[in-house]
Amino acid sequence: MELGRPASSRRKLKDLLLKKDNRNCADCNAPDPKWASANIGVFVCLKCCGVHRSLGTHISKVLSVTLDDWSEDEIDAMMEVGGNASANSIYEAYIPDGVTKPGPDAGHEQRSNFIRSKYEFQEFLKPSLRIISGKSSLESSSTKSAIDSFRSTSGTERQEGMVEFIGLLKVKVIKGTDLAIRDIKSSDPYVILSLGQQTVQTSVVSSNLNPVWNEEYMLSVPEHYGQMKLKVFDHDTFSSDDIMGEADIDLQSLITSAMAFGDAGMFGDMQIGKWLKSDDNALIEDSTVNIIDGKVKQMMSLKLQNVESGELDLELEWIPLDQ
Repeated sequence: MELGRPASSRRKLKDLLLKKDNRNCADCNAPDPKWASANIGVFVCLKCCGVHRSLGTHISKVLSVTLDDWSEDEIDAMMEVGGNASANSIYEAYIPDGVTKPGPDAGHEQRSNFIRSKYEFQEFLKPSLRIISGKSSLESSSTKSAIDSFRSTSGTERQEGMVEFIGLLKVKVIKGTDLAIRDIKSSDPYVILSLGQQTVQTSVVSSNLNPVWNEEYMLSVPEHYGQMKLKVFDHDTFSSDDIMGEADIDLQSLITSAMAFGDAGMFGDMQIGKWLKSDDNALIEDSTVNIIDGKVKQMMSLKLQNVESGELDLELEWIPLDQ
């Protein structure tokens, strides 16, 4: 008997695996997959599982269907996606000429290139949904042509110099908890957020290790957006400000989910994505992406890194350019 999760949850996962489209690997069609990406929502074979692990848990959190202990949230996330067919209808919606999906006997290089292009670089989304977050190793001339066409015809692009923006990010800095002491008994904290070439800064809260800001800032999201950087400092009048911790914030789960669903106003309140806590990130707990009152939002609590103590709560909201 398996321990660590209720029988009803194990049954839901096994029943999902038995669906026809889940009996083969989502990435190479190998039969009888026994692994899954909990945050993407696909079942994969052992060979493809190895590539998924190399992407990092911020992109794909791989679990064994039979050996690992799954949380209720992870199982619910798999159920919400519905399995391989539903996920592939998004991630493989547009496979350009010259790119071939690997078969069960494909070599590691072909398998790795395809999976990275599919999930990390998201090259096979429909052009209207595609988010380009890095340079693909499978970027063929036809792919470039499609991307160039999308760039030139999209009415929602905004440019600043040579930077193209794909949307807006509203960041609400809510509060800090148990921040580090940098003065005699307290600190005067403020937060700096950076995305691309943009930087915003909160107000300084004097002599407070549990500051409440509730301040909102708007950032333009560049095409190659990367991670948002967060740093907390102690304000000093007569010397340089001391750092009080930092964190990197992965925006992929928010932006990918928001772009895939399109007009959030057409949907009721629901969860559409998740950034999973891991040893590689600063999350205190899994951070879900939700549609709330027609808006795509993500709450998160972060454990500040490279410091003795401190947590920070944020709320992110995705805003399409056409709004």
